[in-house]
Amino acid sequence: MNKVTEMFGSKVFNSATMKERLPKEAYKAVQNAIKNGKRLDITVADVVANSMKDWAIENGATHFTHWFQPMTGVTAEKHDSFISPTDDGHIIMEFKGKELVQGEPDASSFPSGGLRATFEARGYTAWDPTSFAFIKGNTLCIPTAFCSYGGEALDKKTPLLRSMEAINKQALRVLKLFGNEATSVKTTVGPEQEYFLVDKEMYDKRPDLLYTGRTLFGAKSPKGQELDDHYFGTIKSRVAAFMEELNEELWKLGILAKTEHNEVAPAQHELAPIFTTTNIATDHNQITMELMQRIAKKHGMVCLLHEKPFAGVNGSGKHNNWSISTAEGVNLLEPGETPHENAQFLLFLCSVIKAVDDYQDLLRISVASAGNDHRLGANEAPPAVVSIFLGEELTEILESIASDSSYDSKERVQMKIGVHVLPRFPKDTTDRNRTSPFAFTGNKFEFRMLGSSASVSGANIVLNTAVAESLKQFADELEGKENFNDALHDLIKRVIKEHKRIIFNGNGYDDAWIAEAEKRGLLNLKSTPDCLPYYISEKNEKLFSEHKVFSPSELNARYEIKLETYSKILNIEALTMVDMVNKDILPAISAFIGKLSKGVNEKKAAVATADCKYEEKTIARLSTLASVIYDRCEALDKALIGAMDEGDALKTAAYYKDVIFKAMNELRISVDEAEVITDRKYWPYPSYGDLLFSVR
Repeated sequence: MNKVTEMFGSKVFNSATMKERLPKEAYKAVQNAIKNGKRLDITVADVVANSMKDWAIENGATHFTHWFQPMTGVTAEKHDSFISPTDDGHIIMEFKGKELVQGEPDASSFPSGGLRATFEARGYTAWDPTSFAFIKGNTLCIPTAFCSYGGEALDKKTPLLRSMEAINKQALRVLKLFGNEATSVKTTVGPEQEYFLVDKEMYDKRPDLLYTGRTLFGAKSPKGQELDDHYFGTIKSRVAAFMEELNEELWKLGILAKTEHNEVAPAQHELAPIFTTTNIATDHNQITMELMQRIAKKHGMVCLLHEKPFAGVNGSGKHNNWSISTAEGVNLLEPGETPHENAQFLLFLCSVIKAVDDYQDLLRISVASAGNDHRLGANEAPPAVVSIFLGEELTEILESIASDSSYDSKERVQMKIGVHVLPRFPKDTTDRNRTSPFAFTGNKFEFRMLGSSASVSGANIVLNTAVAESLKQFADELEGKENFNDALHDLIKRVIKEHKRIIFNGNGYDDAWIAEAEKRGLLNLKSTPDCLPYYISEKNEKLFSEHKVFSPSELNARYEIKLETYSKILNIEALTMVDMVNKDILPAISAFIGKLSKGVNEKKAAVATADCKYEEKTIARLSTLASVIYDRCEALDKALIGAMDEGDALKTAAYYKDVIFKAMNELRISVDEAEVITDRKYWPYPSYGDLLFSVR
């Protein structure tokens, strides 16, 4: 590996490269566009495009693409070469400003939720200059937003950028009340990424992994994660080689890969980056997932990003570490040194508390998927109930403010906003709460409910917009008040009283908490079909419309896409199960029964009184199981036909949850039982033990 400092960002057309290659005025114009959202003049875009092309060619690129994030959850790209013909039959390498600023991919074949008809193909990609272009293979990738001919957002980036503008606008209003002349406010994110690595040879023999990303059948391995010996353990040589190459490629792309380690489950690992601006962090996480999967194959492995690839061991999540800072580097979720600074901190803290309570339904929806439904509440991830962990000390301070009582620190202090200095909060004054969906960790919140395969854009769109709404209400109330400190104190006191139900510092895995949460009036939306109707409620439609993040039609489109995707995923999984049972599993069981039957006949022919207890009992048990498996597979197949009779998307998704998913689970139980007593030579697929412990 080359020197990391020299390697870092070498494949990125970043500010340092621009400063070196662009004329001074062009560089200033680009920086103005990045920092202040100003539009680039086409003549400047031509200069930038030409410099970008020259740099890319020097680094081995022959093509360019507008790299965007449609509502499929993965990235998309259409490659065009730099070549342009000349009159004498030769070519020149050319890249113009209009090609940099705008592209026109086909918009008809991506999920649109009814925003586009199949025959309406025109769509546009627009350059996002705040996220630097980069080289992947032989292609210059230009991060872009994606919209329809009519201007509707067809991607995950456009609403994310809108939500960042919304929170910037409202946060600046609040900061101005404190005399803080910040130029802009941005949210930052550091998404921790969990994943599994399995041997590719084993993976290729599992149709369920190939088609769905998770094992639909599989008996529990004799050993799982019971000994906790994998967590933070010595990294195996093949995995270490994969991680080394992954780091190198990420660093070249300017991605701040920082921490790597073994996770709790066998074959499970984690990568964590350093914080960066939310839209850039989202781009980086998409690139990270893509590189994980590509590089794993080079090392004879497959990277599984499904939330629950194996039953009986931990699934994989993505911890979204979210904070909010000024352009001048002040973290607004960090307590300060003076009463004034702490009053500001408390108001921003309260904006988050209020946002999470008011829009707990949207936060749950932002992480909803068929894959994540397996994981939430499974004693490895937060429950489906949204709550906030603040730690005992901070909770006690808030309670003392709300009740006008003395806070007992080193000395009893009557808390009054803007007068008393709050106790200092070192970042580690409270223990971490791994069971909390939304935990305050010193100067940021860790939103732990996200699934490992998800784009982090959805969760951050909701967080940004919901907090923007809290800040808007605060600014509306405080602007123009004669006695600002008294008004501020009253506001914070009221918010704490009205929203303290969302604060819970205990064990989120405890059944008693679920009962308590219900008493508090908190939502427990256990599945994707349960929570999605809340998406298009009047309250949520108003939130997104007023902050110009989603129009009503854009919001409804995402509702339809989420429902359809849920049903399609379960349909694929059910069809895969039927296929595996009919083509592989029942024939394997039948063949093993035949072998055992032949063995019984041969033993008794040799010795009439020979004991054939093992063979006879196994034949009887497998014969019964084969009959049950056949019946349950047939029932699942018929249930799939019944799904076609459902009406709208919500009814169809509910049918898949209540009928199809139940039938799938029943089929799996009998198949997994048969696997345990079938000769491994006859069982058609690698076992859980093979998959989880084959990478050494």
